[in-house]
Amino acid sequence: MKIFVSIASYCDELLFFTLNDCYQKAANPSNLVFAVVDQNEASQKDAIDALSFSDQVRYVFINKMETFGVSWARNIAFSLYDGEAYLLQIDSHTYFEQGWDESLLKQYSQLREKSAKPILSIYPYAFRFDDNKQPVFTKPSGEYVMELRPHPDTSLTDDNAVLRFRAGHIKTSEAVNGCHIAAGFLFTSADFIEEVPYDPYLYFHGEEQSLSVRAYTRGWDIYHPVWIPLYHYYKESGVSYANQHWHESVRNKRSLNHAHLKQRSQNRVNRLLYGDGMVGSAYGLGQVRSLTDFIRFSGIDYVNKTITR
Repeated sequence: MKIFVSIASYCDELLFFTLNDCYQKAANPSNLVFAVVDQNEASQKDAIDALSFSDQVRYVFINKMETFGVSWARNIAFSLYDGEAYLLQIDSHTYFEQGWDESLLKQYSQLREKSAKPILSIYPYAFRFDDNKQPVFTKPSGEYVMELRPHPDTSLTDDNAVLRFRAGHIKTSEAVNGCHIAAGFLFTSADFIEEVPYDPYLYFHGEEQSLSVRAYTRGWDIYHPVWIPLYHYYKESGVSYANQHWHESVRNKRSLNHAHLKQRSQNRVNRLLYGDGMVGSAYGLGQVRSLTDFIRFSGIDYVNKTITR
């Protein structure tokens, strides 16, 4: 059963590190199909072709000046799907445990006993590089599961439905049924690609809220897993990086500048969660469950603009 690995990369020097590590650490690497959208200064197709598993990589290069954000790029990655059984969406700076694929498939299979459409998703734990440029991380104890909830410093306002989320620990040995998808690690049936396609009109913030509510209202159930067999390289908060899409060197040079993209994305999320819900659109609310059902389940009240902490 093939796993479709979706990776949208933006000027990321760790892209090939991630590709190689993902392939080498898989118990069944021949079952992997990579969809790589490389937003960069120059194509890296020759380096892709040099990989020992290049026949398992679907590669699209887009000049960094012609891109319009992560959701737009992930929409393109989804377009490379060709009937694989499972979806793994990750960021292009990810480090894996040995046998990560077997771990995710086992957890997914267990969750199928609870839900017809389970999604495994959470913000992964961090890894970094030591002085010898070797990846290092602290392995979790396995006694806690992380749950994603709105950040205590964020709130719903009349003109902005976009929230920030953070992870908190719950002492349990079972996956936690949650209300929020982490876009940097998502594993589920590849049916998700066609049922909950990425909205290309979103930019960055609000991406995960859109996915979460649209998936929930289509009958998908989000679970924060017991074990996360991969790790994420996090940037330092408050630091400007040249490989950020909104870096000052490029932010206003695109045909749609950063301010426009950000406002367009906010308007889109507002319409989804405050407005008509875009019902009937592939990018709108589903009809298996209602927004009211999501509000009751999550405590995030998009009607009254309140959050149950």
